Amino acid sequence: MFYTPGTHKDHGLPHNPFKAIVSPRPIGWISTISADGKPNLAPYSFFNAVSETPPMVAFSSSPGANGEKDSLINARDTAEFVVNIVSKEQMQAMSDTSAALAHGESEFDFAGLSAEPASLVKAPMVAGAPCQLECKLWDIITLPESPDGQKNHLVIGQVVGIHIDDAIITDGKVDVLKFNPVARLGYMDYTAVEDVFPLARPQ
Repeated sequence: MFYTPGTHKDHGLPHNPFKAIVSPRPIGWISTISADGKPNLAPYSFFNAVSETPPMVAFSSSPGANGEKDSLINARDTAEFVVNIVSKEQMQAMSDTSAALAHGESEFDFAGLSAEPASLVKAPMVAGAPCQLECKLWDIITLPESPDGQKNHLVIGQVVGIHIDDAIITDGKVDVLKFNPVARLGYMDYTAVEDVFPLARPQ
C-alpha cells in the first residue's frame, strides 16, 4: 500500500495510521507554570531526546480547541519547563491530565497528583515520577501549516537538572524494569517497557 498524507481513507484506512507506524513514542509529561503562577501539566507523545551533549529534549504542541495550549504558552512566557517521565504506576493519572480543563484549572488537582518544587526552575514537578528533567527553553520552532490552517510548534529545551528516584537504580544504572516507562502507540493504544534485551554493536 502507498498513499500520500491525508488520503488514507481512500485506501480503506478509516483512521490515520501515522502514529501507529511511528511507535512506540515516549511520553513527555510536561509541567509548566504560567507567568502569573498557575501550574499546568499535560502529556505529549510527540516527544523525545534530541541531543546527548548537551542534553536536549523536544515536544511538539498542536493547537487545542481554543488555540495554543497552556504548555506552549507557559514555556514561551517563562522560558522553562519540566519533563516528568511516566511510569506504568502513574499511567492513569497521566491520561487524566490530558483532559480539556478550563484555563487555569489545575491538572495536578484533577488527576489527584501532588506537585513538588524543582531545584533550578520555577515549574513544578510531578511527585512520584521516577525521573524529572528540569529544562530551560532553547527555542520554539513553528512547523509548516496543516491543510486546515493550524500550526504545530516544536518546543526545544536544554536539560539543566536531572532527578532520579534512587529506588530505580541498580548497579549504577537506571533500571527501566523497576518503573516500566509508558509509551504511546497508535489510536488509543499504549505500551509499557516490560521486556529488555541487549544487542551489541559490531566491532
